[in-house]
Amino acid sequence: MPATIDVVILTEDRYTTLDAGDWYQQQIATEDGLVADALRARGLSVERRSWADPDMHWHDTRCALFRSTWDYFDRFDAFSQWFDKAARHTRFFNDAATLRWNMDKRYLADLSAAGVAIVPTVYVDRGDAATLADIMATQGWPEAVFKPVVSGAARLTYRIDTANAAAHEAIFADCVATETMMVQAFEPAIVNSGELSLIVIDGVTTHAIRKTAKAGDFRVQDDHGGTVHTHAPADDERAFAEAAARACATLPLYARVDFVRRGPGDFRLMELELIEPELFFRFHPPAADALAKAVVKRLACANAA
Repeated sequence: MPATIDVVILTEDRYTTLDAGDWYQQQIATEDGLVADALRARGLSVERRSWADPDMHWHDTRCALFRSTWDYFDRFDAFSQWFDKAARHTRFFNDAATLRWNMDKRYLADLSAAGVAIVPTVYVDRGDAATLADIMATQGWPEAVFKPVVSGAARLTYRIDTANAAAHEAIFADCVATETMMVQAFEPAIVNSGELSLIVIDGVTTHAIRKTAKAGDFRVQDDHGGTVHTHAPADDERAFAEAAARACATLPLYARVDFVRRGPGDFRLMELELIEPELFFRFHPPAADALAKAVVKRLACANAA
């Protein structure tokens, strides 16, 4: 039986019906709307569904495009079970192996081994007895950030320094008791100049934004008070972002490459967002068409295989 839906744009339960009076949800509506329109303009049938929709039959769709599945880390066990089951019936974009790899931030170690400059990072396995003080002393870091390896939206993310690390040891120990954590050197560029995000579609940079934190904070996400600015990417920034995408085992359909500039030609990757990144199409709508074009190309290649 032929698939009845070409593309399902994946969201989560909270965002299946969007509130026109909520600025945050309207951003989601704009982003997903641009993608849906671009896909339909290329002749594809499109629906928007929650990954957890109990009435969805995934074998009746050609592919599922991950967009705003922003609860996956809060419902990780349920999400993982759905993921493995649905992946047997439909094609995922990005592909299932890439998404599974990207869910756990230990992927940064793989990228580092492949030659991508990352923010210095130490991983602390669940149940490990390591302390923040020991890690910072060993690494020589005056400031650091710790967070879970499976997380998003700055969940359980704390900025510390040598003066207040002791006050965070109990929090850190509680976190390590239940999940693997990561400790990273704090990059002053985050608060001095902001974080750059370059959007790479099928290996090519389409556009970029710069995110800055509100005064007194270090979290650049707009749901934490951060601000998003347009950014014209320099050639060396494009080269860094595209090299990071190419370092993956399979070239991602889409990627948001988050990094900081320490100095001329000196970049450090913060995250390579492949599973559910906001891609800021509202700042550059033609990028949504580039994504649709890449989806069509990959579906055609799959049919030809």
